[in-house]
Amino acid sequence: MLKYFTMTVNAVIIAALTVGLLRGYAKSAADRLGSIITNICCGLGLASAGVMAYMKNATRKIDTSLWNYRIFIASLAVLGLLIICSILRLAVPVFKGKLKTPASAVSAALAGGEITLAMFYALPDVLAYPYTLLLTEQTALSTDYLFKMIGMVLGLGLMLLAEMAMFRGCQRLGKVSGLVILYAGLLIYGLRLGGLLVKVMLNKSYILPNNPNYKTYFNITKFVSNNDVYFVYALLAVAVAMAVIIWVMSLRQREPYSNPAEKRKIIKKWRVSRRWADLGVFCTAMMLVSILVLEPYANRPVELSPVEDVDITDNCLYIPFEAVADGHLHRFGYVTPNGKHTRIIVIKKPGSSGYGIGLDACDICGETGYFERDGQVVCKLCDVVMNINTIGFPGGCNPIVVNYTVKDGAIWVPIEEMINHESVFKS
Repeated sequence: MLKYFTMTVNAVIIAALTVGLLRGYAKSAADRLGSIITNICCGLGLASAGVMAYMKNATRKIDTSLWNYRIFIASLAVLGLLIICSILRLAVPVFKGKLKTPASAVSAALAGGEITLAMFYALPDVLAYPYTLLLTEQTALSTDYLFKMIGMVLGLGLMLLAEMAMFRGCQRLGKVSGLVILYAGLLIYGLRLGGLLVKVMLNKSYILPNNPNYKTYFNITKFVSNNDVYFVYALLAVAVAMAVIIWVMSLRQREPYSNPAEKRKIIKKWRVSRRWADLGVFCTAMMLVSILVLEPYANRPVELSPVEDVDITDNCLYIPFEAVADGHLHRFGYVTPNGKHTRIIVIKKPGSSGYGIGLDACDICGETGYFERDGQVVCKLCDVVMNINTIGFPGGCNPIVVNYTVKDGAIWVPIEEMINHESVFKS
């Protein structure tokens, strides 16, 4: 559950904070019209992300890098137009007079377009989690599947709260402070988009080594790849700054009132503003906990048990029953003539005299292997729990099936079978 919670947070965090900023700006610029436009664009973003999730996983028609390239180009173009439009609304008198409404609508539309593109990029992989998990789970009704879906839902819930806190907070800022927060957030978002765009262009060979600035582009890509989390920290800092500004404004507010009812209304307004600011700080703290504590814990390295010695008899791996009768996972290896270190696992099935036998690898996750946790066999890569009784049968994340025989109180795995599967193992 923790793993899918942190994966969801990592995938959506930047988009959630940016969407909150953009929705807040659109609401401030065009009021109800801005809300309508951005709500429609949020729906479009969610729908397009759903379609992309389906196309990525159910067809072979999607080149992810190429689509990311298109999204980054469009996002940077819309972002540039949005910033220009917002500056013109402030600096050019005509946009404050007769053209105020059209200019506000255009600003809201550009913010909405950026929202759609942000969701289109961030959400497809998350929306595909239920499907991709079913490729490794035996059924959607399993407890393990349920817990992973709960983790995903909790991650999305936290991101929704963070987005709402940013949205509501932006509406409560002053004109100057609101623009400072907006431009700071968009600058961070734009710099990340630019770095990711350069990275895709290098990967797709749109920028060739003979380009005079190739080394600079490579260094940009290297920085973005190695320091992507710092963009997250920077946006979280913007969220905290927004909360601090709101608190300072609430403590220093001197709004006039003519009767007790108006005073109570003002007090309530700032109390609600502080609560949204508190929610923003809470979400920021939870996201930091996810990045700094939960993610390292969920992805902590698991050491596979050592490969045990095995005798080779009659051109077979010879494994006597007494060596594997304790109900625990046992790992045996064989080095092929080509130098490949192949492995098999053996575990006695609970309440049975049978054994689960297969390669220490699967068709989905490769040779990452399996480990034992609390009496269960777990895939190291995807953390899927195996049904021990199905080990030895194909399907899902089960170990790759190997042919073997049982006779004379031992398990016999032909050497030829290990050689036939040596391509599964890299070393």
